[in-house]
Amino acid sequence: MISEFELLAEKVATLAELAHSLRRENADLRRDAATLTAENLDMQQRMQQAHERVAALLAQLPGEENTDKEAA
Repeated sequence: MISEFELLAEKVATLAELAHSLRRENADLRRDAATLTAENLDMQQRMQQAHERVAALLAQLPGEENTDKEAA
């Protein structure tokens, strides 16, 4: 009977350790996800700025009107 209780106590302790480990891992993953979300937003903004700069440069190129008319 005592060995059954000891076995159960070991299983409960193992389960508690696993739960604690999973909580830590979950916190780490949430932190990583928040970091990646912020990086993604920054990259989207940088891509938008680059797109706007390229569009502005293309608008300044001579003969753009001719290219548009030929494409139509």
